[in-house]
This record gives sequence, C-alpha cells and structure tokens, in this order.
Amino acid sequence: MNKLFRASLLASVVAAMVSPAQADLTVGVCLPLTGPAAGLGIPSKNGLQLWPDTIAGQKVKTIIYDDATDSTQATTCARRLTSEEKVDVIVGSTATPSALAIAAIAAESQTVQLASSPIELPEGKDAWSFRLPQSTAVMAAGIIDHMKKNGVKSFAFIGYSDPYGENWLKDMTRLAAAAGIKLTDAERFARADTSVTAQALKAVSSNPDAIVLVASGSGAAMPHLAVVERGFKGKIYQTHSAASRDLIRIGGKNVEGAFVVAGLAVMPEGLPDSHPSKKLAVDFVERYEKIFGPGTRNQFAAHVYDASLVLAKVVPVAMAKGKPGTKEFRSALRDALENVGPIVLTQGVIHYTAKDHFGLGDNSRMMLTIQNGNWKALP
Repeated sequence: MNKLFRASLLASVVAAMVSPAQADLTVGVCLPLTGPAAGLGIPSKNGLQLWPDTIAGQKVKTIIYDDATDSTQATTCARRLTSEEKVDVIVGSTATPSALAIAAIAAESQTVQLASSPIELPEGKDAWSFRLPQSTAVMAAGIIDHMKKNGVKSFAFIGYSDPYGENWLKDMTRLAAAAGIKLTDAERFARADTSVTAQALKAVSSNPDAIVLVASGSGAAMPHLAVVERGFKGKIYQTHSAASRDLIRIGGKNVEGAFVVAGLAVMPEGLPDSHPSKKLAVDFVERYEKIFGPGTRNQFAAHVYDASLVLAKVVPVAMAKGKPGTKEFRSALRDALENVGPIVLTQGVIHYTAKDHFGLGDNSRMMLTIQNGNWKALP
C-alpha cells in the first residue's frame, strides 16, 4: 500500500470517526504519523480528540493526512486538501520541513495554515501561515537567560541539519554573542541518523561549559547519551521539541539534571497562579491524561488543541464576511487572525498581527529540569 493511498484511507476513516458526514467547517490536518517525526505527529493527532464538535456553531469536519515526515508527501497532502477537499484551514505539520512545504501550498491556494512547528519563512512568504508554537528566538532567549544566571561562558551546538536545527543555531549564535557567551563548536546530524559519536567527540573536545542539543522526540535522547558517554560533565540543554516523556524514557539516568526549555503544557502546575494560561493548561493536561494515561501530557498535542481555541476566536469574525467553504471566508479568516487581538492558549497568550505571525512571547516558555525520572519546573 503506497503512502498516498494510506494517507487517503486514514483521512477517510478519521473524518468518519471525528465528525459527521456533512460538516460546515472543514479542517485539513497534515501530520508526521510515520517516519522519524512520528513521535511528534502521533500525540499531535491525539490533541484532536479534545476538539469540540462545533466551532462558532459550525459543525467541524476534520480530514487527516500522514505526511510521513517527508516534505514531498506533505506537498501532495496539502494540494489534495486544498484542491480536492476544499478545506477552510490547514493544521500542520509538526515536522518543520513538512510544514515549510505546506506553507508554499497555503500561499498558492490562499488557505490559512496553522503550523504546528516554528517554521521560518522569508518576508512576504508567510502571509497565509500562522505558527502555533513559540519561535526559536523566544525559546533560545530562555536558554541564554539561564546560561547567564548560571555562569555559562561558552557552549557547543549539536543539532539537526534541517531548517529546525539551522534556525536554532542562528538564534543561539546571535543571542549568545550579545550576551558575551562563546560558541566553541557547531555540529549537525540528520533526523534519520543512528549515531552522532563523531559530532559528540568534537563538541566535547571543544571544552565548552554547556552543550545545546537540537533534536525532537525520542531522537533527542541519542545525542544526549552520546555526549554523556564521552564524559561531558557540564550543563546540557534541550529544546522544546525534546520536551516529551520519550527523552526521559530512553535517556534514563543519563538525562538526569538536563535543562529543557519547554512550552507550558508540559508542567503547567509549576506556573504561578497569576499566569493567564495556567488554568487552561492544567485543564488540558487533566483531560488529555484522562484519555491517554498518566504522564502522557506533551506540548505537541497542546499545540493542535490550541488550534481549536484560535479558531473559536476568529471563525465568528470571519463568518461576518463569508461562509465556510468559500474564498471570501478563507480571506476573512486570515484577516481576523491578524486583527482579533490576544488569545489565551494552553501555551501562552498569542497575539498575531500583520507583522507577527508567531505571536507568542516570553510568558509562553518555562525552564524544566529532569529530576528522579520526572519533570521539575524551575523558578
């Protein structure tokens, strides 16, 4: 069974399960349900189970495709969603290369994309793409702040050789230079690689105070284990794509004491009561773990759930100018996203504008450490 047929079959089955045969608001979802990023895509799909049956009084029809962690497949899925399914909005992908491919189709078809990864696009190319996760710059600033407060003067970098990794290297280098923190070495590896021994040796040999690892899901454990096995004793930082139980499960005692900059839905109990997202995030975690079991909470599911909160705010505004299923509605949806104002999500308060299609700021991140096989929120 080829990938496209499998994706199409999955879409038909899930659409039938999630929503009625006839629906007013059609949402296309493109996620990495297989391939190297499946550890992100599967919980993202799980987040759909917490969506309401209706948004702004409109029945919701959800059509899901598997992009197989492949940008070419993502392009095919996005084209089918826009040209054949006539979706009103696309959610995805959680894999950055796939999300970038979808962004091109979103712009071409003039369909809003709610990207579930922090894609960077050239100026003028993101008119139809809005991000649900925090930008790499926001999260990198959290790591730099922690480094400054803990006397870190130098760091090495080991990250994916794709847009996600390169964006992290760019933002970390820029922010570190401004803070007087030196980059000693930068190493890269592919998502499908099964070893990073050579990269770990070079990074550790550069004698940094800290090492920043940029990987996702279960794949984040491999470089972590590699630098620990090479004898590194300094601080190890991971990004928000590593903030899942997979890192703890695979890394075991070797990831104890690591620092992970994360979205709020990983440990919302650690937020102050005054944080605007705490109640919403705790409620999300409780509902999610009731379905999928204790400890299954993750920010990837939260991003997709947050898409429903965004739509609940902007769909009523867009409907004043057009009905779902029309070009006028899609255009009005984009305009509403840029003008509706702040929206409280599980992951922070998002405020899209014409010049900012990320929208999340410093209050959308928290620093975690791993202690006794569990997450611990740091002040």
